[in-house]
Amino acid sequence: MNRVAVVTGGTRGIGEAISVALKKAGYKVAAVYGGDEAKAKAFTHETGIPAYKVDVSDFKQCQTGLQKIAADLGPIDIVINNAGITRDGTLHKMTAEQWEAVIHTNLSSCFNTCRSVIDSMRERGFGRIVNIGSINGQAGQYGQVNYAAAKSGIHGFTKALAQEGAAKNITVNAIAPGYIDTDMVRAVPPQVLEKIVAKIPVGRLGQASEIARGVLFLVADEAGFITGSTLSINGGQHMY
Repeated sequence: MNRVAVVTGGTRGIGEAISVALKKAGYKVAAVYGGDEAKAKAFTHETGIPAYKVDVSDFKQCQTGLQKIAADLGPIDIVINNAGITRDGTLHKMTAEQWEAVIHTNLSSCFNTCRSVIDSMRERGFGRIVNIGSINGQAGQYGQVNYAAAKSGIHGFTKALAQEGAAKNITVNAIAPGYIDTDMVRAVPPQVLEKIVAKIPVGRLGQASEIARGVLFLVADEAGFITGSTLSINGGQHMY
């Protein structure tokens, strides 16, 4: 398979699982990371997937980085917007810097990557874009007004861009993970995590590989009639 896929935040957690699953399925994959060079080098050594350091919150860096990937691997057919951070705090204690960091990294990055590849996708008449939202963008979460706003914005961005891309065979969908067994979730205090799991009907955290399976479904050539959709993978915690 000659399809080229870019995964932002692609060297760890959910992004790592997506990158590996895409490679195993035969795609040419580029994993984009923001800062942890040691982790990125280890990831490439273990998987054979090239990692590119790009600040996806910066439009010019994003353009340059994706141009580099296209020059190395070929025109980009698939973009998985997975990059995300948290800077939690209740609104009355949240700083402007905490708000802006999350909005730019989690939401503006979707514009930056998609704007950088959309012209090429339109010219070639093919594209698959999957944006990783969140259960907390659907239901909200105490202490996460910045994160919930960014992830909710991703869902709206997805539906609007899906309408624009449909005539050119560019599908745009979202996945809204629930609580997944990653470093980010495992950093939650045990007593809080226990309460979270108690609210999940299947009785456990999700696995990153389960999100990757959803991505593989949505990016397939055969998935051309699925666009503007949000696939909730949350163990039944929030049915939306």
